[in-house]
Amino acid sequence: MTKTRDFTIVRALAGHKIAMAGLIILVGLVGISVFAPWIAPHDPNEQDLYRVLEGPSRLHLLGTDDVGRDLLSRVIYGSRVTLVIGGVSTLFAGIIGVLLGLVAGYKGGFADMVIMRITDTFMSMPLLVLVLVMIATLGPGIKNLIIVITVLTWPAYARIVRGEAMRVSKLPYIEAAQALGASGLRIMFRHILPNIMAPIIVTASISVGINIMMESTVSFLGLGVQPPTPTWGNELKIGYAYLEVVPLFSIAPGLMITLAVLAFNLIGDGIRDVFDPRLRE
Repeated sequence: MTKTRDFTIVRALAGHKIAMAGLIILVGLVGISVFAPWIAPHDPNEQDLYRVLEGPSRLHLLGTDDVGRDLLSRVIYGSRVTLVIGGVSTLFAGIIGVLLGLVAGYKGGFADMVIMRITDTFMSMPLLVLVLVMIATLGPGIKNLIIVITVLTWPAYARIVRGEAMRVSKLPYIEAAQALGASGLRIMFRHILPNIMAPIIVTASISVGINIMMESTVSFLGLGVQPPTPTWGNELKIGYAYLEVVPLFSIAPGLMITLAVLAFNLIGDGIRDVFDPRLRE
């Protein structure tokens, strides 16, 4: 029964044009990041001071930056850092938020009150301001950026999972499991969690795009991953000063950020449509 349902969902998702378009874009971006050493025409950190701020040419297809590094190679390698930060922070935030949301939704009472008050506190503050404050406190870098994004984005999962867990907890099969003596952990992870995965997956797919934008914004402001490590946000920051001289310097990384965010949003919309019978048509 479960295998048949899973096959039906996969088939419906495969037939969803919007989701497939997002998946194709995502596969392309992941492929670029994985095979960057073979795709990039130059070392991303190799400088040629005789070719500073050049336009597109046969040697440098997108031109060079302010110290003569190949822009195409920088953009290709930048996908690695940006996608890793977006994906890993989403994974960690999802794990924390889902665990706390399950406890709050199923247990209720004091645990629910404490978790939700903490969640409300985080969600009531401007996200970007908190990111900047925490990064300024911990210091820039990939590890710290992942920690900060994780800490500040888990409340979204907790609130969604808590509401879904409260709804599912009142269904007859949960009462039956309780009557049979099933433990709280078994009920939460065996009976509740599998039946609320749809909103979690949708939230995660959209959150990756948001986290990518957050990383790019922080790097653009100079508090994220530090040069010479290539990221799309770093390239935007440097290219902004030379926008009139070499437009591709900013357009190329900006386009990559747009494609990444668009891909995850399209996939999220497709998953939502497939799992929601009211939207399936």
